Amino acid sequence: MKQKTNKVVYGKMKKTLSFYAILSVIIVTGMLAGCKAKTNVRVDYSDRSNWLRMPEITKDVDAIYIYPTEYADDSEGAPMFADINDKTLRELWEEVYQMQGSVYEESTNVFAPYYRQLNMAAAAKMPSEELNAAFGSTPKEDVFAALDYYFENVNGGRPFILASHSQGSVMQTFVLAEYMKKHPDYLRRMIAAYVIGYSITEDYLQQNPHLKFAEGADDTGVIISYNTEGPANEGKDNIVLLPGAISINPLNWKRDETYASAEENLGGYIYNEKSGKLEVVPNAADAQVNLKRGVVVTTTTAMEPIPAAVFGPASFHNGDYSLYYNNIKDNVAKRIAAYMSKAE
Repeated sequence: MKQKTNKVVYGKMKKTLSFYAILSVIIVTGMLAGCKAKTNVRVDYSDRSNWLRMPEITKDVDAIYIYPTEYADDSEGAPMFADINDKTLRELWEEVYQMQGSVYEESTNVFAPYYRQLNMAAAAKMPSEELNAAFGSTPKEDVFAALDYYFENVNGGRPFILASHSQGSVMQTFVLAEYMKKHPDYLRRMIAAYVIGYSITEDYLQQNPHLKFAEGADDTGVIISYNTEGPANEGKDNIVLLPGAISINPLNWKRDETYASAEENLGGYIYNEKSGKLEVVPNAADAQVNLKRGVVVTTTTAMEPIPAAVFGPASFHNGDYSLYYNNIKDNVAKRIAAYMSKAE
């Protein structure tokens, strides 16, 4: 995909490396101009058109999936936050849902609200305090409003899973720390939170004692999180990697450095450039937790790392779900079974 000049730049996750490759160009060339966001209009989540997924209820468990960034606009005066009615963005959010959110469909009713995510071109230029404030404004407002509608009108007391990636996982950290703390009755029904592609840290858990990180393959009421890298990222900066990060191995579901070979991989779900389709790739990647860095390290050749400086030279942020797709699917079913057995 070629970068557009003075127009909205959208990442095409299936056919390119999404906004991640574009983002490195934006940061290096410094083309971003300041902009103000319109935050005085609330999204009406009683309107089904404001949901990427609002399914019929066919299963006993729900999932609430929050999609990652697909909006990076470096043009002058660009909106700070995405327009959820933008046709191109909706197509991209649908594509990334197929790559990620679909992993939860076999075991759950998947709900996915549209939300006004932060422009990553703008985010790349913000100091940390300003960035946190931006994430905690319009995007968080939308996600919380969607959850209000979901729990008050749709959930019906069913247990649920939280799921996300990248900027969506930033949103889920707010949900877990603030929304679930305010609603402990909801938290008790949370089977697990798959907060993938953004760091859960030791400090975060200490500041939120109502939360706990997964210790194995079938514990419940826990957070599952990891960031995937190649060995060459050791010692390099990664925009989604925070000090004190924690990861769990998505193949053997262990917190230690026990190596999991690609033979333990039940199949990735990766876009094939030749066929133009997402395809299951057997034994797509191995995995080993690097405890010091707090990441999952892989030596996979099933896909290329992101060529963007902000993620380091060997990040597989684009493969956090794709490389371990069927293992995640299997794990979701295991945690649901464990939760249901305790509830009997």
